[in-house]
Amino acid sequence: MPIYSLSDDLIFPHPSLSREDGLLAVYGDLSPERLLLAYSNGIFPWFSEDEPILWWSPDPRFILYPKDVKISHSMKKIIKKNIYKITFDTCFREVIYNCGNTRKESGTWITNEMIEAYCKLHELGFAHSVEAWHEDKLVGGLYGIIMGKCFFGESMFSTMSNSSKAAFITLCKLLEEKNFIMIDCQVYTKHLESLGAVNIPRKEFLELVEKGISMGPLKLSFDKK
Repeated sequence: MPIYSLSDDLIFPHPSLSREDGLLAVYGDLSPERLLLAYSNGIFPWFSEDEPILWWSPDPRFILYPKDVKISHSMKKIIKKNIYKITFDTCFREVIYNCGNTRKESGTWITNEMIEAYCKLHELGFAHSVEAWHEDKLVGGLYGIIMGKCFFGESMFSTMSNSSKAAFITLCKLLEEKNFIMIDCQVYTKHLESLGAVNIPRKEFLELVEKGISMGPLKLSFDKK
């Protein structure tokens, strides 16, 4: 399969044209309009600092249905004891910065360009963060994009044991209450599998995206706790 080179036009090739590894296209930009078009078509950017912008749509796709989140006995204890205070959208920039900073040694796709692009989406009401606090210190969190009833997860970080997991479980419960149909986890990780994420065919994933976007407003306002 060829890798498609994007122009200034806001258009993507169909995800079914991706290579076997999920790579679909190269170049383009990280404008809000292009990013939202990408997510609405099951596509996301993922590239290193020394690479051009790369766009992906892997098959299978790794997702989690909020109602199916698995909570271990030990995590139930942590949540019940309120070891971490969980908030929403209180410090988006700090969360995304930490997500990138904790991966610097192994390499990160969360470059300064990506940080600024997603902070812009946050200002527009599409990108959201979940924060875990311990004694008024930010110790974990995650961020992602909301379109309709779909949450497109991007990254998480943790500086204290189980903090990001507590944030993720809290998010799942909130999204279940708001009738979200899925959380996009993009590609397989053992950690998210332990929390209930599963692989599904890309075709099925794209159908869920289309359904989810049609179910409600593209934006969602979290009540800050």
